Amino acid sequence: MELPGDALLNYVFPNNVHVAWSVMIVIYPYITGLIAGAFVVSGLSHVFKVKEFEPIANFALIAAFCFGLFAATPLLVHLGQPQRALEIYFTPHLTSAMSIFGYVYSGYLLLLMIEIWLIYREYFVRKAGEDTGVMKLIWTVLTLGVTTYHPDSAKLDRKLAVILAGIGIPWAFILHGYVGFVFGSVKAIAWWATPLQPVIFLLSAIVSGMAIVLVMYSFIKWRRGERLDQPMVKKFSAFLWGIFILDVTMELLEVAFAAYEKGWHWSQIKPLLLGPLFETYVIGQLLVLSVVPFVILGYVVLSGVKGRLMLILANVAASFLLLQVLFMRFNVVVGGQLISKSERGFVEFHWEPFSKEGPLTAIVLFSAPFVAYYIISRFIPILGHDDDSSVAR
Repeated sequence: MELPGDALLNYVFPNNVHVAWSVMIVIYPYITGLIAGAFVVSGLSHVFKVKEFEPIANFALIAAFCFGLFAATPLLVHLGQPQRALEIYFTPHLTSAMSIFGYVYSGYLLLLMIEIWLIYREYFVRKAGEDTGVMKLIWTVLTLGVTTYHPDSAKLDRKLAVILAGIGIPWAFILHGYVGFVFGSVKAIAWWATPLQPVIFLLSAIVSGMAIVLVMYSFIKWRRGERLDQPMVKKFSAFLWGIFILDVTMELLEVAFAAYEKGWHWSQIKPLLLGPLFETYVIGQLLVLSVVPFVILGYVVLSGVKGRLMLILANVAASFLLLQVLFMRFNVVVGGQLISKSERGFVEFHWEPFSKEGPLTAIVLFSAPFVAYYIISRFIPILGHDDDSSVAR
């Protein structure tokens, strides 16, 4: 029996009407990406000895730790039974990427904690000897009971911190590259199934992590009324621009390959990009949020611009890049699910502002790392405090 008109052109299966992975699963890879990118900034100073990044090396490390504290929180909010989350530790499954992630994530967070402790151990020892009462007890606990510090101890701590930073860089790549691996291994969804997915996620993570470090650094210095390190910002912009070029190139290659192949994948991807994702991907992610920062960073790096104008342009570009990566996460996570399993149309995505998967919840979760940073900064010197002479560089 022939159905009237084009009744099957936009047919969606009943169990495919709603987008299952929503805003929380967008925020989750976004925050993990900030961890990886911020740690790379720290590693460029501690491991690769980029002198210009020395003033922000410890700051980037603390920022990575703060984001790491809340990286898994969106997953817990998304889960229907979050109290069962620890099961991945007690019942390991080596063939499950999500199960392995539990060990990668917790191990990486432990590495960050140890490296921070090594860098600030001399400061903890000094404060344990100066303060009294409850604070003295807290500082003594942080020293693990060792309240003496020698020059040889400082040398050993620095060596161990460099070793951990060297281990942490590939570990950070694995931490976020695995997210792209999870999506890229889903062969049933054409927009996800590509071996370039882990590389794209990783490069965009470094871009967003570096961008958030620059914006946070600039805001804190501005808030204190202190001068920004202009040579550092210039060098930082050069690194950020180079990595962003690689990131966008990989994103375009992914689409170009599918278009050139003209196979089943492209038959699904082309209508998706020209339809539901045209505004957020083509216009938003590519034309506006990629072209504008590319031009601005190119001008900052290649021209002789200096002073206040250079600082403003660098931060404007970094802000655009933060939005670009956020749009990328949305376009991948939600966009892939818009392709109906019937292959005869698209699923509609509905924003639910006041639900647990809504943007308000996402804003609250994304604010938590900044609150954590503020609290930590009240106790230890991070960015140019007067009493940071003892902090290892």
